[in-house]
Parts: sequence; structure tokens; C-alpha cells
Amino acid sequence: MAWKVAARRILLGALLSLVVFETGSAIARYQNPAGIVGINRVNLAWLTPCEQRKILGDIAASGATHVRLSLSAPVDKSIDAVEIAHGLGLKILLEIQLANPDYYADEVRARTGFGRIWDIRRLSDLDPARYRENLKAALRRLDDAGVTLMAVEPGNEINYSAYNGDLIVLRQPGAATPRNVSSIRNQQAFGRGLGTYVEVARITRQELKATRHSGDAVVVSAGLSDMSAVEADQRGMERLDPQEVIALLKSRGLDDHVDAYGIHVYPGRKTGPKLAGYVSDLLGFCRAGEAGKPCWITEWGVANAARSCPFDDQKRADAVAAIRSVFDDLTSAGRLAAAFYYDWDTHAGYGVWRCGRLSSAGEKAIAPN
Repeated sequence: MAWKVAARRILLGALLSLVVFETGSAIARYQNPAGIVGINRVNLAWLTPCEQRKILGDIAASGATHVRLSLSAPVDKSIDAVEIAHGLGLKILLEIQLANPDYYADEVRARTGFGRIWDIRRLSDLDPARYRENLKAALRRLDDAGVTLMAVEPGNEINYSAYNGDLIVLRQPGAATPRNVSSIRNQQAFGRGLGTYVEVARITRQELKATRHSGDAVVVSAGLSDMSAVEADQRGMERLDPQEVIALLKSRGLDDHVDAYGIHVYPGRKTGPKLAGYVSDLLGFCRAGEAGKPCWITEWGVANAARSCPFDDQKRADAVAAIRSVFDDLTSAGRLAAAFYYDWDTHAGYGVWRCGRLSSAGEKAIAPN
């Protein structure tokens, strides 16, 4: 009898170890102690399949391993691009554009941008039931194609009026814009929109869990803009500091539905202590381990306005290297889990695919840690 009891204990221990191993593997599948490094190529839905294949092929051939793509209207063509990227072996962070009219009732009208920025619907008007229905359909098609999503980021820069219609665009720029939530023009609507956003995050988590291939995908909250109050005044557009918006979302239960916080970082040509201080302060709400949640920088970049070929990108390459060094320190501290450079080829200043090749800054931007 004694040897039977011992045998049962050994077998039970082995089974428990297997369960722990499998659970740990699922949790750690997309965690990289060195940090994930990727690049943005959003809005591929506007291109032909041939153009999509060319761009994504160039990205994969460049050595990039991770790419941030967008799920935007027309959704079918967005999914085409995701399928191509998956087929090329790229790991995908999928940003869901909440401006998609399919997520709103037909009678909902957009808030005006007075011709200085696109008109956009209010986040508080988004219909969670419509969002769920359309997201479920998109994930079903991706599942049927065998696509595995590494991460999903519902929304983009919801702390800035360009992407959240609950924040206003002033008729004329130049006046002081809000410095805190109490000064927001449509404060109640903005608060409702944040509540709607938390519901969007909850639905996103639920629908991912129901998939065959993307159930372990990381859910990242909408990457927040780092635009300063001074720049917002110049543009005449309401915005709030990321730290304040994260606190407001957490108070509404965001942490129950996301694995990480999204943030955007555009430090310009800051160097040395000034650069490190800027990034560290901006990511002040990013925490390691049980202290909180880490951040994913879903956009970061340095501009180079030059247009000549051959292309001189050395100064920007030096700036990119300095920023990557700061990111590495935050990654080592467990506060930063991923950084996706913006962008591949669409932005005249920030793009790194220049003169038919990846620039020196681009090489440094997507190089492994």
C-alpha cells in the first residue's frame, strides 16, 4: 500500500507540474524579457492586395518580426492585410480603430473638426453591442484563416480630440485648452465615453477568449497621445495628460480587462538626461510585476524632413539609438514590454522606408534589444 500511495503522489505531482507549465506557457507566450520591438504600418485597407503584399513583404525582409496593423474600414481589406502579414511570419499587434461607423447607430453624427482635422464620432456614442457583433465577425474570419494575433489594442489616442469626438476642436486655435478633466468643455460626455471605452475593453477580452487561435492575445489599452498642453493650444484641440486619463479609466475598472497600458512617445531631439527624464515621467503610470501593469509604446518616432536620394539619416539614427537606450532601461525594470516605431512608409517625416530601402534610423528602430 505504501508504494501505491507514493506512486499516486508522484503522478499527482507530475500532473500538477504539467498544468502549471501549460498555464505558464500560455501567459508567457507573448512576454519577452528583452522587450518586443516592432514597426507600424496602419491603414493598409486603403491599398490593393498587390500593394499590401509588397509593403508587408518588404517589412518582413527587412528583419522586422512584429508589426502593428489596423482594423479599419473597409474591414475586409484590413483583414486581407493581417492574413498576408501572418503568412509572412510577422507577429501582429492589431489596433482597432473606434471611428469605424459600423460601431455607431446610423443617426449618429460626427463632431466637427472645422476643416483643420477630420470630423469624428463621439466615443460616448459608440454602441457596445454593434462593436461586439462586428469584432466577433472579424475575429471569426481571422480564426478561419488560422491567424494568431499576438496583441490587440482597441482604440487610439482617446485622450486627444483628433480621435475622440467627446473632446472638442476649437473654432480658432490659440486659446488655452484644458489642463485637467475639470476644464473639459463636455465633461459629462467625456466621462461617459471613458465608461464606454472600459466596456469596449471588456468585450475585446471576451471575444478574444472565445477564439481558437488568439485566446492568449495581450489586450493593450488605447495608445495615448503625449501631446503637450502648449501644442494643444497652438492646434486648438482638447487633450489630457496620459497619466490623468489612465487614472480615470482605472477608476472605472479598466485593469480588470487589459494586460498593459498603451502610450505614444514622440520626444523630438531630446538627448541625455532630458530625454530620459521626459520618457520616464511620461511612463510614470507603468509598473512592473504585482505593482501594476507595464506599458506598450504602440507608437514612437523621430522625424527627418529630408527628401533627397540618397538619403542621409545619420542624425536621426543617433537620436533613435539614444531613445532605444532609454527604452532598454525601462524594459529591464519591467515597466516597458514593447515598442513599435511609427512608421514604415506613410508619413513623410517619420517614415523609415526611404529611397527604396530601410534607412539607418529604421535599422536601429527595429533592431532586437
